[in-house]
Amino acid sequence: MAYKPNMEDIKKLRTMTGAGLADVKNALTESEGDFDKAKDLLRERGLAIAAKRSDRETSNGCVLVKQVDGFAAMVAVKCETDFVANGADFIAMTESILDAAIAAKAKTLEEVNNLTLASGGVASEVVTQRSGITGEKMEIDGYNFLEGDNIAIYDHMHRHTLATMVQLNKDNADAAYKVAMQVAAMKPIALDESSVSQEVKDEEYKVAVEKTKEEQVEKAVIAAINKAGINANLVDSEDHIESNISKGWLTEEQAATAREIRAKVAAEKAANLNMQMIENIAKGRLAKFFKENCLVDQEFQFGDGDKMNVAEWLKKQDKDLQITAYKRFTLAGE
Repeated sequence: MAYKPNMEDIKKLRTMTGAGLADVKNALTESEGDFDKAKDLLRERGLAIAAKRSDRETSNGCVLVKQVDGFAAMVAVKCETDFVANGADFIAMTESILDAAIAAKAKTLEEVNNLTLASGGVASEVVTQRSGITGEKMEIDGYNFLEGDNIAIYDHMHRHTLATMVQLNKDNADAAYKVAMQVAAMKPIALDESSVSQEVKDEEYKVAVEKTKEEQVEKAVIAAINKAGINANLVDSEDHIESNISKGWLTEEQAATAREIRAKVAAEKAANLNMQMIENIAKGRLAKFFKENCLVDQEFQFGDGDKMNVAEWLKKQDKDLQITAYKRFTLAGE
């Protein structure tokens, strides 16, 4: 007589794998009640579906953060749609991965992928199986941790799309939590200027120099066009020139003159730039970049109305209070 799975076995395998009711029933039927074979069948089918979806973009998902006994971690599991991302099963799966990571005090994403979850499955395989159930590509996409005392965690608006962790050198839960909100809101790229890589510094300075050169050239061009009696705002681009001619605001002769002036003056100015001045302006722009993007130098957003940076605000709470580390992850990739 052909084996027919009973409800007890179906429930047991669903608990073990998280697979759908129909998939579990079919796997048990094909394996004639052999749970190991049934799990293999479900895994293979999940892999097959995942492979078909491998080129899809995973722009949605779930980011969870948690702290237990001096170890804080955040994990991100991505999927294709917010419908799946907001599902209770998907969130529960992400939470089980995070719990396993914290229990193991995992340090790397690779380690997290290979963790054995409370359900008995390996994290990466559980995600693959869930992919087979939903028909969406899924992946464990991000992992961060902080270890030690004085850590605050923050799940932005409890939407599971942006999470932060901040660690201070001293116990001040309120200050740490507010700085965690600052990290979420202001997207710092580094703790302070010394933490910014030389590669980033060099690139930002290069961009600042080029932008300043362009501005100096354009400033000279605008002055020359205005001096010729032509409104520089009407000839700032070819599209505007053509549009303004058609509207009768600019003559063909004025357009030709403006083009000639632009070409001549731009070439002359570019060949005679004051590089010392340009470098000084570029250094000022780099300083502004650090102020806007380094956490301790950013204007603090959650104080009592006083204009001060994060480091100054912390010092106001406690003269020795400092940030030792922070982590941030968002599904938006910014």
